[in-house]
Amino acid sequence: MTTPASKLLQPITVGPLELKNRIMFPPLTTGYEERDGSIGERSLAFYERLARGGVSYIVIGDVAPVMTASPTPKLATDAQIPTFKALADAVHKHGAKVALQLFHPEYDVPGVGRMVMGSMAAAKAAQEAKAAGDEETFAAKMAESNEIRKQAYAKLHHDMQHFVNEASVEQLTQIKEAIAASAARAQQAGIDAIEVHGDRLVGSLCSAILNQRTDEYGGCLENRCRFAIEVLKAVREAVGPRFPIEFRMSGSELFEGGYDLEEGCRIAQQIEPYIDLLHVSAGTYQRGFGDTHPSMFKEHGCNVYLAAEIKKHVKVPVATIGGLNDPAQMEEIIASGKADIVYMARALLADPFLPNKVMSNRGDEIVRCLRCFTCMAERAATSTRRCTVNPLIGRELEGDTIYPAPEKKKVLVAGGGPGGLYAAYTAARRGHQVILCEKDAELGGILKSEQALPFKQEMYQLAGTYANLARKAGVEIRLNTAVTPELVAAEAPDALIIAVGSAPLVPPIPGLKGDNVVVVNNYYKEKDKVTDDVVVFGGGLAGCECAIHLGQEGKRVHLVEMRDVLAPDANVRHRPLLLKEIEKYVTVHTGCKGLEVRPDGILCETKDGEQVLVPGTSVICALGQRSRTADVEALRGTAPFVRIIGDAAKVSTITNAVYWGYHAALDIGAGMD
Repeated sequence: MTTPASKLLQPITVGPLELKNRIMFPPLTTGYEERDGSIGERSLAFYERLARGGVSYIVIGDVAPVMTASPTPKLATDAQIPTFKALADAVHKHGAKVALQLFHPEYDVPGVGRMVMGSMAAAKAAQEAKAAGDEETFAAKMAESNEIRKQAYAKLHHDMQHFVNEASVEQLTQIKEAIAASAARAQQAGIDAIEVHGDRLVGSLCSAILNQRTDEYGGCLENRCRFAIEVLKAVREAVGPRFPIEFRMSGSELFEGGYDLEEGCRIAQQIEPYIDLLHVSAGTYQRGFGDTHPSMFKEHGCNVYLAAEIKKHVKVPVATIGGLNDPAQMEEIIASGKADIVYMARALLADPFLPNKVMSNRGDEIVRCLRCFTCMAERAATSTRRCTVNPLIGRELEGDTIYPAPEKKKVLVAGGGPGGLYAAYTAARRGHQVILCEKDAELGGILKSEQALPFKQEMYQLAGTYANLARKAGVEIRLNTAVTPELVAAEAPDALIIAVGSAPLVPPIPGLKGDNVVVVNNYYKEKDKVTDDVVVFGGGLAGCECAIHLGQEGKRVHLVEMRDVLAPDANVRHRPLLLKEIEKYVTVHTGCKGLEVRPDGILCETKDGEQVLVPGTSVICALGQRSRTADVEALRGTAPFVRIIGDAAKVSTITNAVYWGYHAALDIGAGMD
């Protein structure tokens, strides 16, 4: 934990701007903006919460200087200035500073926009014709609208791959001028700094492999950096000499043919004379999501070495990023001179108050990011955010305050998994008397099984953090205590939250209860029984992650799955990275039905009806979970208010267990009187 002499908590000057500590929130798109890209109430609530949490500097991600169809913030017209002024005011109230990351996507925005507008105009004409009873014109105009829209998407797809090379000098000049004009608007709105996004179009032009131009913007390093420098000069002219400018770049593109760290250092030197702060990330937008956003399979701080090397070659402050969530590690990064500033995105979604907790030496209360990508997956699927460990993400307008219950109730929680713990914590914060009973000697529920997987330690530790928060909130925790109807009758609670979880599914397959079989939930207790030749039986998320771990330990691992795909229960951001790890360590057998577990492996039947033996002297049973229905039914109706949450209600995710627990606690007292 930090000390009064902490480097992490010391202020730093960036150009003329003083920041109160070294903890920053990097550019991240929330999906909370209004339809025109301006900042609305939901965005204000999100960013103000971050500022209240103690972060010193917030960068608003992907702010477009033109009116794109992309769901990102936009500062393209003077009419949008007041909403960004409100943003600056909200952040400044709490002593933080705010910057806008200006970027331009890799496509002809006006050209695509004209096509989209043409499609919309044809569709409108079609509806007018239909209203007038002209079905022939309606059909013709709808066909025209669909064809134009199809062409617009085709152009967009083409441009995302080729615009960097096909954009005319005139188009590049217009883009540069638009970015500079947006920067001037930001300054007028009271924004504190501008970050120029050195990825997307600007970064593509810096890249030797993505930039194949033959004019003054292509070829040698100086030419490839030309547009970035022109943009920075234009921004400087627009905002004047006393306004901080930051540049976000990748220290290395981290793919074959992309520029490496040595060239990254040279790019940084080209850019340095025009900036006040250099933000060093990794990878590219076009490739390498897992590099730019390190997964649980990578070390925390895996990209810090890029910033550390570049810092040796420049004099401006350097910021680093890359799966950081541990204050001790961040303190070491600053103290050792690897970087001057640390950026955290997902860690501050998980716990926006992390900086304040660091400052007040409450590190045991920090809810750590799991790097599970729920936040990214929700953003991709629904254009909003959600966090496994923080149910307030996505509910910013509800505020941070857990409002006191109008009347104190006695609450009994059955089960000490993540859902039960969070329900107890929330109920206690509302002022209720809360007793949580766990039938085992250790809290955590299904999270206990994660302790054997090094890349899932934060998930195992989550139970301890939630338990600590619950105890501090006043929850009485009783271990080795099963909740029975008799116990409920004896305690006579006003509310009962049933969070008894699930049990592993072990179907009646011959040999599946043999001595060579370990149920995946129990692997952490029985891992010494597992030999060097292992068959993992079940290719869901739990089976795949256990198989990866076994492979990382050097074991020979086969994975058997009856379906044609692996880990369909993994989210859309985690799954591709999971499958890459599977490719490294595991031999996969999909479309195989397990018939019998034998001492030397699993006898399977393929889709063609052929019987094959998948070899292994140990078997991990990972065939899923089932709700503890009997336990639930025994408790149903035993209290005036009963709520069933988590796997006890339906086998689901930790995210849902936490959310359901949170809302169950909020509902206690509603309509009970």
